[in-house]
Amino acid sequence: MTYEEIFEASKQEFMKNDVSHLKGHLAVQVDITGEGEGAFYIELKDGELHVEPYEYYDRHVKLIASGKDFLKIARGELNAVAAYTTGRLHVEGDLGKALELQQIIEGIKKAEKKKKK
Repeated sequence: MTYEEIFEASKQEFMKNDVSHLKGHLAVQVDITGEGEGAFYIELKDGELHVEPYEYYDRHVKLIASGKDFLKIARGELNAVAAYTTGRLHVEGDLGKALELQQIIEGIKKAEKKKKK
């Protein structure tokens, strides 16, 4: 996959979630390694979610993974904690903020299940 394909697929997954009820600030940079190498950021700020194809220097946490693994995480197919403990996901910075991103991913999966019912 190319960087653009990984970025667009990730953005589509994250933008599925209604985060309007989430307050506070979370800034995550995602570094894709290997095929499709590049960086983008995910920012949640007072109920608004942004996913943009730029590095974010004022981030809380940086996640480093292959494009294939990060897409699995974004789709909820691979738990971020499990990926971290098995070395498929590397985290630099605030681990608590990384866990907040996992909660957003879980919210996406819950919303999709409700729509299917």
